[in-house]
Amino acid sequence: MARVVVGLSGGVDSSVAALLLQQEGHEVIGIYMRNWNDESVTINNECPWIEDANDATMVADHLGIPFQVMDFSEQYKQRIVDYMFAEYERGRTPNPDVLCNREIKFDAFLEAALELNADYVATGHYCRKRENADGTFSLLSGVDKNKDQSYFLCQISQSQLAKALFPIGELQKSEVREIAKNAGLPTAKKKDSQGLCFVGKVKLPVFLQQQLAPKKGNVVELSKTHAYFPEAIDREDERFYHQPPWPKGAVVGTHDGAHFFTVGQRKGLGIGGRAIPLFVAGVNTETNEVYVVEGDDHPALLRYGLQIENGTENWIGGESPLKEGGAMKVEARIRYRQPLQPASLMCKNGRLFLWFDDKQKAIAPGQFAAWYKDEVLVGSGVIV
Repeated sequence: MARVVVGLSGGVDSSVAALLLQQEGHEVIGIYMRNWNDESVTINNECPWIEDANDATMVADHLGIPFQVMDFSEQYKQRIVDYMFAEYERGRTPNPDVLCNREIKFDAFLEAALELNADYVATGHYCRKRENADGTFSLLSGVDKNKDQSYFLCQISQSQLAKALFPIGELQKSEVREIAKNAGLPTAKKKDSQGLCFVGKVKLPVFLQQQLAPKKGNVVELSKTHAYFPEAIDREDERFYHQPPWPKGAVVGTHDGAHFFTVGQRKGLGIGGRAIPLFVAGVNTETNEVYVVEGDDHPALLRYGLQIENGTENWIGGESPLKEGGAMKVEARIRYRQPLQPASLMCKNGRLFLWFDDKQKAIAPGQFAAWYKDEVLVGSGVIV
């Protein structure tokens, strides 16, 4: 049997993960990761970390396993929060959850666990790990397709995956709840957490304004008559993977900073009285303009392809199987919980492109695209 350090978050999923490992006969140690401790950019009493840590303590007491709280706030600020601010300042939409797994849970936390002579770290993620015939490991989507969290682990490496365990990946959420209830776990009925703890109940623009200065600019509406790239452009034409030059449309409002908005956003524009709602189609932090369109079926929101930012590609199996000029059929998603979409991954001029069979809505620069084959998460990268 192995010594396993479990990241107890104070939720039901990690609680059941620890329980299942204990039932298998492993030596289990529980650790709560405190990832934020900076009152200058949050309303501290609205962050539920103390309540979560108390719940994690009660679970550890119930199971009779060693437990401690570890502070990773310095690493989290440097690797995640500073990255968030920098990306929003560029007018992009970062995904801190993906980075948290790569930089904190399976790096800083894993390192701390190894110092405790652990063989593995375990989390309550709904995903699966499979050992291959050659001794490498694959990351698979969770059995519960409604809760599958493999996307959030799309940037972990082969060495990180080798040391990871996902005890609930074969279970449905309802089964996890039932196991927790039957075992009398204190978290059996606790609701799932939403979003980042350190933001708490503070709206994201309010949080960002504590580091990014407000800057008045125009909200520009684009019409459907603008000459967007025609359907006939071949997918080998790189123009299909980039937003067209934004035209000068009608100014319909003002905003406090283009970096506070993201592609696909509907709320927070402050423009009412419309029969058809407005959506953000793009932002330009250089001109400080936010471009909006009527309806989520506007051509400015729909695109076939995207380019992966050089240097952000991550192939969980190791090296890229694609050579220059090569292509492979995959299924891909551009955000968490999006159903997998049939697509082709192509390598051209040393860059990766994803071409979808069907147009995709609100592709946001800065987010991660992840691609799969037969439930195996093959790789991922940041959208340009």
